[in-house]
Amino acid sequence: MNPGTFMTLKIDEKVDYGYYLTDGEDRVLLHKTEITEPIEELDEVEVYLIVDHEDRLAATMKKPKISEDRFGWVEVVSVREDMGAFVDIGLSKDALVDNDILPAYVSVWPKEGDKLYCSLKVTKNGRFFTKLATEDVMQENIVPAEGVRNNQAVTGRVYRIIIAGTFIITEEGYKGFIHSSQRKREPRLGELVTGRVVDVKEDGTLNVSLLPFKHEALDEDAQVICDYMEERGGAMPFFDKSDPDDIKERFNMSKGAFKRALGSLMKAGKVYQEDGWTYFKKEQQ
Repeated sequence: MNPGTFMTLKIDEKVDYGYYLTDGEDRVLLHKTEITEPIEELDEVEVYLIVDHEDRLAATMKKPKISEDRFGWVEVVSVREDMGAFVDIGLSKDALVDNDILPAYVSVWPKEGDKLYCSLKVTKNGRFFTKLATEDVMQENIVPAEGVRNNQAVTGRVYRIIIAGTFIITEEGYKGFIHSSQRKREPRLGELVTGRVVDVKEDGTLNVSLLPFKHEALDEDAQVICDYMEERGGAMPFFDKSDPDDIKERFNMSKGAFKRALGSLMKAGKVYQEDGWTYFKKEQQ
């Protein structure tokens, strides 16, 4: 009997807390919490062998969502920087995605609720580890994007991160790439993101942007300016002729973006400029 294997075992003894099963030589406990359907009238039971929380060989009628030769999406249930991410594989014990195979920067590690495409590896002592899918494995799930147009919204799960950007697979099975210039923050591995198509390539893959449309960006930049002015009591020492480097340092936006945002606020009657300063109009203060 080895952990990580399926076996059909005979019922040897019923006890208050479950059943003892046997292969004719050894016995293993099937605890009542691991029973998924009635077995009282059965002589044999198909089970999956695991190691319980006290490091004893045990049996379960639950089936893992993934196996050594079967990949699947599994949900992250907890993260420890000294170990990695634990994922729910459908058993009473979670499997570990070791920190050695996670991205170098913890900031893009998956968080609880994210999902990873993995297969399962069971050690001789019954520890559950996972293996992240390679590009070749993911390719088996990818289909060419047909009928997709630029600016169309797509939602996908991050499955690979490289220096240049982020790879996602959409709900339809399309492969998308988000260049580092097309985002304000780097998405996490396993995160579900929604963006817009900026290019449909000849091979059927997509280039995707997480940046808002220009008119949406103006609203967002304008809010940044308003938030800053509110912090300063309704005024700021910046106006449409301020130094571009000062604008970049303070607001993290280009002078062009700053002027467009400021112009939209002035057009809306929210602010006015005077002597190199910008002020909220009285009704805005």
